[in-house]
Amino acid sequence: MQLPKDATGHSPLASVSIILPVHNAEQWLDECLASVLQQDFEGTMELSVFNDASKDKSRTIIEKWKVKLEDSGISVVIGGHDSPSPRGVGYSKNQAIAQSTGSYLCFLDSDDVMMPQRVRLQHEAAVQHPTSIIGCQVRRDPPDSTERYTRWINQLTSDQLLTQVFTSHGPTVIMPTWFCSRAWFSHVGPFDEGGRGVPEDLLFFYEHLRKGGGVFRVDHKLLLYRYHLYATTHSVLEMTIWIHRVHFLEERVLPRWKSFTIWNAGKQGRRLYRSLTAASRRKVVAFCDVDENKIRKGVYCHEDSQDLTGGEFEDNLKSLHLQEGQDFVHFS
Repeated sequence: MQLPKDATGHSPLASVSIILPVHNAEQWLDECLASVLQQDFEGTMELSVFNDASKDKSRTIIEKWKVKLEDSGISVVIGGHDSPSPRGVGYSKNQAIAQSTGSYLCFLDSDDVMMPQRVRLQHEAAVQHPTSIIGCQVRRDPPDSTERYTRWINQLTSDQLLTQVFTSHGPTVIMPTWFCSRAWFSHVGPFDEGGRGVPEDLLFFYEHLRKGGGVFRVDHKLLLYRYHLYATTHSVLEMTIWIHRVHFLEERVLPRWKSFTIWNAGKQGRRLYRSLTAASRRKVVAFCDVDENKIRKGVYCHEDSQDLTGGEFEDNLKSLHLQEGQDFVHFS
């Protein structure tokens, strides 16, 4: 739908702004932008692109599609910079949002492709859930890449979308599928602008939960989600994610428990124990495991735990049996 001009010659607010950060995306941009044109949403849409110091032909491709999109009634706003180095995904998304006008924000990565009904179905869900992040199911490309992860994205129950925020490696609705109201984003945001290696989506997701936000997934595969070696997600170290996960667990869950059991007496369980603060470690009364070899030991000490005294570690690992009625944490 065409955005009519007001008396000043400017377009009024769009219903939905598609937020598209771009950095050296020439390989995928044509297909990505074609999917914007193919949306069946009947409200007003705009595309807000921020070009983060691309050195390839991304800018030329964007300008070409600007004409096509605006001829079809989709307003296009283009921002960016030509600095020697990119400022990062968080900065680019914040800039794209700042220059946009939509009442709702639809996030799109430049290497992904939207199905025609994506904006329509997620907009309907966002209207019904104004303080939620709305996600969707995905199709992975290549189809056989990250099969287990793709099943996890698509098959979490509505309850697991909230309960697994404490055990997952990232948001339970993945960032490339996000859709939310501008008002809620402004209440929670902006994104962290630390740049490469910062999990800006996870940090925003945690802040969203702190402020009482919900999580909702539209159970249709509305996005072709590409996997490739150049994806920004590969720049975030696993240890960085781990540290944020443990801190969020200690902030949101462990203060409510007088004691708890760690489900996993192996490497990850011991790693979790060593990552906790001293106050949280004192609450650990047992490890639980199904491995008979570990259970027979009765006490399971990790000889490389430099941050613990032997007595403290042994006091906290007296039993490998899950005690009845005991709260527990399972980290993987």
